Amino acid sequence: MTPPIVCWSEIPVTDMDKAVSYYNAVFKWNMKIDNTGPNPMADLGGTIDTVGGHLYPGKPATDGNGPTIHIVVPDKLENAANRVADAGGTILCDPVTIPAGRFVYTKDPDGNSIGLFEPKA
Repeated sequence: MTPPIVCWSEIPVTDMDKAVSYYNAVFKWNMKIDNTGPNPMADLGGTIDTVGGHLYPGKPATDGNGPTIHIVVPDKLENAANRVADAGGTILCDPVTIPAGRFVYTKDPDGNSIGLFEPKA
């Protein structure tokens, strides 16, 4: 088996409770903060076994200039984009269509660059 190119992702946030609430609202997850390790973290709520990630207390890149993590949305791209705005994030562009599906660039409340991705049906 060939391992995935991306094996883990970390999203730095300034307020764990606020960030968990935001990501749960946008992606319809049920993340919880785990305090059992050396630092608090909240695993991203997806169910794919090959790539994962978590939120952690850290310093986000300034002006969204860090890497962009693209996360599959649970429903239509426009619905997820509306939840971004409702939860305090920012939509940065209109939907972009590529052969694999559609995406929009967003910023979470900490300014992290997050892509919302809807796979092609």
